[in-house]
Amino acid sequence: MKRFLSIVTKSALVCILVAMAGFGPVPTTVACPLCSAPSLTLSEQLAKADVVILAQWVSGETPEKEKLGSTSYEIVNAARTPVKSVEKGKKITLDRYRAGKKGSLSLLLGTRTKGETIEWSSPLDVTEKSYAYIVEAPSLESKPVTRLGYYLKFLEDPDPLIANDAYGEFASAPYKDVAPLADRFPRDLLRQWVVSPDIPPTRLGLYGLMLGLCGNEDDAALMQAKITEKNDDFRLGIEGVIGGYLLLTGEKGLDAIENSKLKDKEAAFSETYAAMQALRFLWTYGNGRIPADRLRSSMRLLLERPEVSDLVIADLARWKDWSVQARLMELYGAEGYSIPSIKRAIIRYMISSTKDVPAGGGEKPPKHAVEGGRCLEQLRDKDAKMVNEVERYFFLQ
Repeated sequence: MKRFLSIVTKSALVCILVAMAGFGPVPTTVACPLCSAPSLTLSEQLAKADVVILAQWVSGETPEKEKLGSTSYEIVNAARTPVKSVEKGKKITLDRYRAGKKGSLSLLLGTRTKGETIEWSSPLDVTEKSYAYIVEAPSLESKPVTRLGYYLKFLEDPDPLIANDAYGEFASAPYKDVAPLADRFPRDLLRQWVVSPDIPPTRLGLYGLMLGLCGNEDDAALMQAKITEKNDDFRLGIEGVIGGYLLLTGEKGLDAIENSKLKDKEAAFSETYAAMQALRFLWTYGNGRIPADRLRSSMRLLLERPEVSDLVIADLARWKDWSVQARLMELYGAEGYSIPSIKRAIIRYMISSTKDVPAGGGEKPPKHAVEGGRCLEQLRDKDAKMVNEVERYFFLQ
């Protein structure tokens, strides 16, 4: 799912807007298209460590004045160690006091700095079960089907550490690696998770997408009810449910999304933006499930929503939809659209249309390129300062 930017945080939205500013493609990252992924999974942390041990808390020296105190551990198991000083039964003492109970378990990861000197990371509280989950996981070099197949059975595990990390592995995985596992997805559980108020909302996007990959008509009905339910709250992950729903239902499902999220001007911005994210997902990863022209026509509906029109114009330019040149000229400076971000988007759209010409040159420029040039000159006569500014910083990849 190549780490897709979602509507999970304001910072994520800012990243998208910055990427769009030049009309180049949104940078391809490395995780789930419609998921919120953690920065580093446990397997990635293990891969960076020279030493991996399970240790039990023995004692601690509390801080005094300028002293940070210390904590002593006994090594219970050494899953990975390059030095003889770190092995089962031996004790290690770490700077800083860390509260604990005698016998409580921690995962300790270390980096060898010089000789037998180890620099330890902060201890991670674990159980025997979670420690086994961590050290028995397939390596990063294993085939994706092997790695994800291992983590699949731990989704929503009762142990929060395990459940969070298993989710993180899927959310961090490229979509091309996740989709082939669809016939192994726990469909009945996914149905429960998508509608359960007890599931962390950050995971909803992944589970909605997974259900879309493995579901049937009954699941489509359940997902539609989830998507269209009346809710005034900001809904994390609903873009993943919409994306999965569209994978499952195609154009028929898109009709429902248009009516509830795109045409309805009363729909909350967050819901409309989630539907836009789903359209982008289908454009990139839908593999023709919904024809390109149909996706373009859906995106064009949102030109009537000034609050998102600058983003819509950027998408239409990337999708090479030059059918709205005349409409954009009407919108330039019109009531509700007379703001710098929309004006810049329209100018960039026209510049992009002039650059969409056959490679190598020598052929007569297509109609949209000629018209784009004409529109650009009209905009220059109307607003030369804005056009010059956009041309100065324009880039097209």
